[in-house]
Amino acid sequence: MSSNSRDEVLDRGGWRLLARWMRPEAAVLAVALILGLVTAAVELISPLVTREVLQRMNSHTPVTGVALLLVGVLVISTAIGYVQMVMLGSLAERIVRSVRRSMLASLLRARIGATRTAGEMASRVTSDTTLIREAATGSVVQFVNGIIALVGSLALMAYLDVILLAFTAAVIIAGMSLALLLMPRLSRLQQQVQEQLGQLGERLDGTVRAMRTVKASQAEDRELAVLYDRVDDAQTLGVRAVRVEAAAAMLTGLAVNVVLIVVLVVGAWRVSTGALDVPSLVAFLLYVFALTSPAGMIMMSVTTMQSGLAAARRIDEVTGLDRESDPDDSRDDHLTDQADVRAVLELEDVTVRYLPDQPPALKSVSMAVPQRGHIALVGPSGAGKTTVLSTLLRFTNPDSGRILLDGIPYERWTIPAVRSQIGYVEQDAPLVPGTVRDNITHAAPSTSDDEVWRSLEAVALDRRVRSLASGLDHTITASTLSGGERQRIAVARALVTRPRVLLLDEATAQLDALTESAIIGAVRELATDGVVVTVAHRLSTIIDADHIFIFEDGSIRATGTHQELLSTDSLYRELIEALQISSATAP
Repeated sequence: MSSNSRDEVLDRGGWRLLARWMRPEAAVLAVALILGLVTAAVELISPLVTREVLQRMNSHTPVTGVALLLVGVLVISTAIGYVQMVMLGSLAERIVRSVRRSMLASLLRARIGATRTAGEMASRVTSDTTLIREAATGSVVQFVNGIIALVGSLALMAYLDVILLAFTAAVIIAGMSLALLLMPRLSRLQQQVQEQLGQLGERLDGTVRAMRTVKASQAEDRELAVLYDRVDDAQTLGVRAVRVEAAAAMLTGLAVNVVLIVVLVVGAWRVSTGALDVPSLVAFLLYVFALTSPAGMIMMSVTTMQSGLAAARRIDEVTGLDRESDPDDSRDDHLTDQADVRAVLELEDVTVRYLPDQPPALKSVSMAVPQRGHIALVGPSGAGKTTVLSTLLRFTNPDSGRILLDGIPYERWTIPAVRSQIGYVEQDAPLVPGTVRDNITHAAPSTSDDEVWRSLEAVALDRRVRSLASGLDHTITASTLSGGERQRIAVARALVTRPRVLLLDEATAQLDALTESAIIGAVRELATDGVVVTVAHRLSTIIDADHIFIFEDGSIRATGTHQELLSTDSLYRELIEALQISSATAP
């Protein structure tokens, strides 16, 4: 497919996207267009009224009534223009609201791994939707108003003198055709500018998140150089877009100026031959001057639309993200009698691939998670431990095999039903925006303050929270709390929900021995009523487990207790020795 053909396809797709968001506001947009028609019609009357004034002056007839009519026309045009602008502004904000809500819903409901970085996604939700604002409303009305004003002016110019109109139309068509040829290139440049800004946001987001590492590595200048490159690339593309816009505007303006010269020359000849009177020539010239406004409106709306079309395609990439979905026959089953179920979770020959062309992250894994107790998953990095947690949470789906919850296949459970049974503490322990209470009660908003404080006491964080200015109502950020404190917040969040299954992805990695002991005690207490599955690299966690699964290259290598594995598995002994724990120290 040629470049031009591809651009035409992209533009058609962009128009369809714009039309989809404008459709709910079609009635308001139609009223705005009608007001635009009235405004254009009122403005088109002005040159004819001026002609009437000049003719009456030549015949020494009073002009007061006609002058008052002209003033009234201008007042009405101004009032209608104000109403139209308010309508369009309100309509634009509603469309932007709808687009942003749709994008946010797509982002938060997208399949894990389907989205890009936070910085780029934020750029699309904020800056791209701003470009849609004018493209979806003001530009459309401006374009229609400009066309109407242009056609109306040309029609009235034909009424005044067809010969002059023929010269005028030839020059205008030539100039605007040349300007419109530049629009596909402008659309490409606008999309490239937005892509560069997205890359800038992506890099800046990552740099800010790693600010301590950047400073400790004395890498500020290197990071600035990369960021500056992104800024410079955006500026270079922006300048190219400005040049194209300027060229289109200049071609349009040149056409209007050439028309003026042509009308003056041809009009003077027509007056000298008696084919046209002076008042009609003046009115014709006023219409030529008036052409500047609709021609400018048309070109401005077209260039603005190019930015909007580019933004629409980028927005569509977000709204089209792969979403988490349930099979058509999934349903919320009532929990079966737990006394009759051997295991709360079972994996049967589960194989998982993140990408089709990559080797599997899990290879025919079979394991049973009991209703109660503490299970540890250990093994080298990349062995598949975290993938097991992601699969249990349905962040990713197996390529083959099946998973059962309470003896019922996952396919028959909805995603919310599965996750309502499972708590999760991820390794990085990110905070959710808001207060301490917001973070603790994120999965259980109705949790009482007493329960929140008990969960904080269980992870030895209650004193720290009481020291904050607003206690539970204190707004916290990543800089407010240390890494270990953020991990404790995440564990406390899981404790208040008391899930049947709690998944811990190295939840004690950044904790001191005393705090770790407190959390292990809380985990042990949870394990009496439910089951805790821990991805563990700290041997204090491993030794405390009731049962251990050793993973290697995506498969389960061995299972057993700490003591059993020390005596039967060489890899486990190597892991123990690497952490300076010997069989003599085992409980």
